[in-house]
Amino acid sequence: MTSQTITAGGTWTLGDRTVHRIGFGAMRLAQTGGALVGDAVPRDRDRAVDVLRRAVDLGVNHIDTAAFYFSPLRSANELINHALAPYPEDLVLVTKVGPGRDPSGEWIPHARPDQLRGQVEENLRQLGRDHLDVVNLRIVGSDSIAERFGALAELRQAGLVRHLGLSNVQPHHLAEAQAIAPVVCVQNMYGIGVRPDQDAFVRTCGEQGIAFVPFYAIAGTGREGGADAGGAESPEVAAVAREHGVSTARVRLAWTLRQGPHVLAIPGTGDPAHLADNVAAATLQLTQDDLTRLSAAHRGQSPG
Repeated sequence: MTSQTITAGGTWTLGDRTVHRIGFGAMRLAQTGGALVGDAVPRDRDRAVDVLRRAVDLGVNHIDTAAFYFSPLRSANELINHALAPYPEDLVLVTKVGPGRDPSGEWIPHARPDQLRGQVEENLRQLGRDHLDVVNLRIVGSDSIAERFGALAELRQAGLVRHLGLSNVQPHHLAEAQAIAPVVCVQNMYGIGVRPDQDAFVRTCGEQGIAFVPFYAIAGTGREGGADAGGAESPEVAAVAREHGVSTARVRLAWTLRQGPHVLAIPGTGDPAHLADNVAAATLQLTQDDLTRLSAAHRGQSPG
């Protein structure tokens, strides 16, 4: 496989930065097994570094990360820094702020507006950057985000952040944020059979030229635990994978890319073979019959 494989999926823009539509999510990089737990088993450092460098060799130029992606002994941000600095000019690093974890790995309350600068600066320090390409404000709930997003907009004006996005939000949050500063991406949980209620929001983002970046597109209900923790695979996904002679992960990513040219993918892995398989999703040509069956499975309907 060469770097030309990833170009089959096309590109999209995050503000003034152009990225291939298949990126890399760093959540699984710091540990083996489930992510975001205090007793996680640290991943072998050399293997993690090799995966990152191989991703860039394959053409990945969009990496999604966060300061709270860490396990004992390992930090996703610092692995990225070690593996890839000095960074390629076309590489876009996207991080997120809002949540936080203490040194033991336990979750702490989401940051207040006055605490967001500290989270941004921690990402800058770990990544070895003087600015962040894109920062997503990640939230929980439906309350107003105006104060928190406004604090990030001030950091954008100060030059610490180039572009802003949102994570785990509802449509009214997007409208609220856009009244404060431009939004280049929305990052929500979405995939085959996962949050079909998001379909209209996906379309809305496309109509406005905003990237929609699903997380857990492969893991689905397995979430932080990974695809294996999500239970049995959908029969429709498994059937399409068999017919094409590919993995179910590749089918899920290919379907994701077919939801619109503005839809990006950020599959994460610490396994070189899985990385190559994920990137190869850019070349999988799903038929109209495939899409009909998969979309019906997504909506929990019979394709007939």
